[in-house]
Amino acid sequence: MADPRGFLKAGRETPKRRPVDVRIRDWREVYEEQEFGALQKQAGRCMDCGIPFCHQGCPLGNLIPEWNDLIWRNEKVDAIDRLHATNNFPEFTGRLCPAPCETACVLGINQDPVTIKQVELRTIEEAFSSGNVKPLQPDRMTGKTVAVVGSGPAGLAAAQQLTRAGHTVVVYERAPKIGGLLRYGIPEFKMEKSVLDRRLNQMQREGTRFRAGVNVGVDITAAELRTKYDAVILAVGATQWRDLNIPGRENKGVHQAMEYLPWGNQQALNELPGEPPINAHGKHVIILGGGDTGADCLGTAIRQGAASITQIEIMPRPTEERPSSQPWPTYPMVYRVSSAHEESGERLYSISTEEFIGDANRNLTALKIVETKFVDGKFEKVPGTERQLPADLVFLAMGFTGIEKNQLVTDLELALDQRGNIARDNDYATNVDGVYVCGDAGRGQSLIVWAIAEGRSAASAVDRHLMGETQLPAPIEPTARPLMV
Repeated sequence: MADPRGFLKAGRETPKRRPVDVRIRDWREVYEEQEFGALQKQAGRCMDCGIPFCHQGCPLGNLIPEWNDLIWRNEKVDAIDRLHATNNFPEFTGRLCPAPCETACVLGINQDPVTIKQVELRTIEEAFSSGNVKPLQPDRMTGKTVAVVGSGPAGLAAAQQLTRAGHTVVVYERAPKIGGLLRYGIPEFKMEKSVLDRRLNQMQREGTRFRAGVNVGVDITAAELRTKYDAVILAVGATQWRDLNIPGRENKGVHQAMEYLPWGNQQALNELPGEPPINAHGKHVIILGGGDTGADCLGTAIRQGAASITQIEIMPRPTEERPSSQPWPTYPMVYRVSSAHEESGERLYSISTEEFIGDANRNLTALKIVETKFVDGKFEKVPGTERQLPADLVFLAMGFTGIEKNQLVTDLELALDQRGNIARDNDYATNVDGVYVCGDAGRGQSLIVWAIAEGRSAASAVDRHLMGETQLPAPIEPTARPLMV
């Protein structure tokens, strides 16, 4: 596959990020475009490894060696066909996925792995720019109707697959615009929303119908939904955020990350009449949580002009190299530097938050913290390390604990699993006849590639339920678990 000696002739090279002092002045994506010839050399590093473990790392089953080879040969049309065969939205995953395929790359055993994610992204961007991403309308309509509740990556993937199978599909979203976390959670500097709108336009031309600003369970009842549609797919996400109930939680200035990030996105797109209600400009900001959501808050606060930013993580700082307990081809927990981390801010590890300190008017003024150490499976405070950090804003980016227990869940009488997610069988079916679930709502908080894979698989199960058989692919079973924990 590709250049048989490519990995011996070229080292790993990723696109350059725009200079920090330039990119923090706008909300545009941070990466510069890589010259196509350089990208082809990177694709040529994909070796004929015999057993492509990158497949094992990708829940979508992406045909990675095949489209690497095609890009190396400059066969762009065939490359996008092979990429779209397994992935509805490579422009999303190419920007947002942490690339478990790359940590599973055979070349990565003793060299830097192939830049799989960048080849994927450039393949779809070349296809869009040359007009090779066209609507795929069904040959015939089945007369069956499907409602998809939630318009994140899982819901959109399920909707596109079922539309192409000939069903009439309506996607419901309670937010004002379609996109779910893709629109309201992912900052513009990671993925410009024109990228999302471009794909939604294709889906509309294929026949998928979108209904934004509709709170299913309230604006349309569960009973009405089941009466109106032959099948229902719940792709509502795991949006019940984890809170931190310590003294001072009621002080003004303590917010969840997902209360903050949507305002930042609307500010970036000039959709607000004035300043955002939660604005980091000129303020001392602390972010609790060291993951991607925390980094999204960091980059947003930088662009709003925060006076200082500190990101805190209770776990110890990861190592630079792959830990021995996480051998190839698993996804290792190593120290990573996102584009936002390059720009500003301080990162603190092994820190526990003790109290939100406020003034007489309950305005946040500081955060009381203490250093910790991990002993016998639990965190212990290190005596004498208590201190205060000035804070005007604190953002909680500590993950999610399951689905929201809203009116729709109650009225459908859905069974939940032990982790607070919607329970389902091996066909993605819930305990309610004709109601299916996919994505984070069923598996818990996970990666975008798992969401798309589950959406595709759930679509296959629903198509079989409606028609007795299906030709839609099913990449994974719902009991499958990701490598990363």
